[in-house]
Amino acid sequence: MTINEICFLSATELANLIRNRKISPVDVTEAVLAHAEKLNLTLNFVACSMASLARDAARSAEAAVMSGAELGPLHGVPITVKDNVSIAGIPLGNGSFVMKDFVANTDAVVVQRVKAAGAVIIGKTTLPEFAHRVLTDSPTYGITRNPWNLAHTPGGSSGGASAALAAGVAPLAIGTDGGGSIRAPASNTGVTGIKATLGRIPFETFPDGFGNYAFVGPMARTTADVALLLSVLAGPHSDDPYTLGVPLDLSASAPKSKYRIGWVEHFGRYRTDPEVAQLTGEMVASLQREGHHIEPISPPCFNDIFETYVVIATTAHATRLSLLAEKWGDKMTTSMRKSIERGARYSAVDLQRAQDSRTVLFRSVQRLFDRYDLLLTPTMTAPPAKIDADGSVESEMYAEQAAPLYPFNLTGHPAASVPAGFTQSGLPVGLQIIGPWFAENRILKVAAELESIHCWNERWPKMVRPSGPSDC
Repeated sequence: MTINEICFLSATELANLIRNRKISPVDVTEAVLAHAEKLNLTLNFVACSMASLARDAARSAEAAVMSGAELGPLHGVPITVKDNVSIAGIPLGNGSFVMKDFVANTDAVVVQRVKAAGAVIIGKTTLPEFAHRVLTDSPTYGITRNPWNLAHTPGGSSGGASAALAAGVAPLAIGTDGGGSIRAPASNTGVTGIKATLGRIPFETFPDGFGNYAFVGPMARTTADVALLLSVLAGPHSDDPYTLGVPLDLSASAPKSKYRIGWVEHFGRYRTDPEVAQLTGEMVASLQREGHHIEPISPPCFNDIFETYVVIATTAHATRLSLLAEKWGDKMTTSMRKSIERGARYSAVDLQRAQDSRTVLFRSVQRLFDRYDLLLTPTMTAPPAKIDADGSVESEMYAEQAAPLYPFNLTGHPAASVPAGFTQSGLPVGLQIIGPWFAENRILKVAAELESIHCWNERWPKMVRPSGPSDC
């Protein structure tokens, strides 16, 4: 196989080919590393290359295949890890100049699990400083670009992960999502990502284990690959209290054949861009044609949620990063410092009110799921922004464009972004699918149905496939 042919394969296909000795883990790793080196010059998605370690892991994977050893579900499959997730012995940069010399001494639980499943980690991907923006640029990495249009962002904060996926660099990625940071970049680059139910995947490194609103999770180009990686990452861990009562079986709730679905075209007081509304509406209409019951709704519970989110997010920044800002000053991103300053202005009473509002929102969304099996929204209210936009969590741009995203960080409900087509200018947009707690299986069933109808896994940026997006 050529490099391109290997890089266009899904993780599921690669795992099967490797297991059946149809392709070598060494050849796969070399192809992906060569592809990454070539494209990174333009896209800038690599925070830290792990090429040497990846080659060692690939050789070990090949030896295991040839010896007939028991193989994990990701054996020999390349994967990237966002640079705010720790890998022992590897820099943990967080997109910040102030972290440039910090090296992690332990593997995060999700890293332990993908290694145990046999995956080959090829490198760490870029993010904005401390994951605080829905764009990806930082003092240490510079600007990461969207492979569909280099003048636009791949989203954030898992923008390096999404750019690499969309360009065919490794079929799997681990991202994080503190306010849309898996779903926004998935939408912006035409890939798929899921923020699972709070506690489904351990995030044992988050400082506040009980007030958690941030998630670590899978990103991929196909629904089957997202499901595969989710199955590896999921499961309890003693250091994350939310994981302790989570059902072990991802498929515990059998999917129905047809669902009652609430369609939220405009989120709260924010209006969705007409082209995004049209594209996502067409996706919803295709589900209706398949027999699902669709009801347009405008739930008042989503009005003015930004203030609740921004109090919680910026006070977290102020608590954890203010000493770094005092020490390093303008070495930190201006928008990062603004978020810290904003958070420092809130009182303990403001924070408690925000936490109480978070609970009210959760209960309101729970009532929606008394009536509906799933909710659908545009993933973002606008197409991918230009690379020089703002996008900080405390900005009005974030409040508006990520309006469908951060509410579900607060409520903990599972939510995935799936491709929803392209604007007239060729920019990807996404559709968000939200379910009740522990309903990942339901979400992925509908995602797979949409994938089958619209063939999104056959569409690639022109920079990696000259013929451009295919017509299904």
